[in-house]
Amino acid sequence: MTDPVAPTPAPARLVVLISGSGSNLQALLDACADPAYGAQVVAVGADRDGIAGLDRAVAAGVPTFVHKVKDYAERADWDRALTASVAEYKPDLVISAGFLKLVGDDFLASFGDRYINTHNALLPSFPGIHGPRDALEYGVKITGASLFFVDGGVDTGPMIAQVAVPVLDDDTEETLTERIKEVERHQLVEWVGRLVREGWTITGRKVRLK
Repeated sequence: MTDPVAPTPAPARLVVLISGSGSNLQALLDACADPAYGAQVVAVGADRDGIAGLDRAVAAGVPTFVHKVKDYAERADWDRALTASVAEYKPDLVISAGFLKLVGDDFLASFGDRYINTHNALLPSFPGIHGPRDALEYGVKITGASLFFVDGGVDTGPMIAQVAVPVLDDDTEETLTERIKEVERHQLVEWVGRLVREGWTITGRKVRLK
């Protein structure tokens, strides 16, 4: 069991990591505009520059930082740099919102009990970067979105929440992905708010609100 995480005195400090358009980031920024939500995005980090998500952060007046893996001699050096940048903002919760890089040991040692990620399938089914495609190819009738605490595996951490999405007979990878994105976004906003307002414990693979 990890040490219980108490409710955070409002507003909780969020650092959001992104790799693309930042639609989930925008949903969090919009939610944080309401003081009752109990959180604020204090920084946005990325693994590449020139992406729309960074523009969203700048427009909202949120500090940004970028660490490209190719700029470091070793992957561990990148991980340490990312860890240091996130730590500067003293986050209560770190959120992977479409961040397409696996973090390493240093990052998990610092933030493993407060680093969350979304996935576009009902884990443990269809981990990895092609969740909707794999669900369609397998022929399942239900897939969905998962929210979990990140561990050292690929989409294997303790589960926070899941939402089911029916697979329609005429679905393509694109249509299914878009429907999952909608519920994924709502799930992320709801549960980030609940985590910071209520606190949580992780016992084995079970996550409970306090």
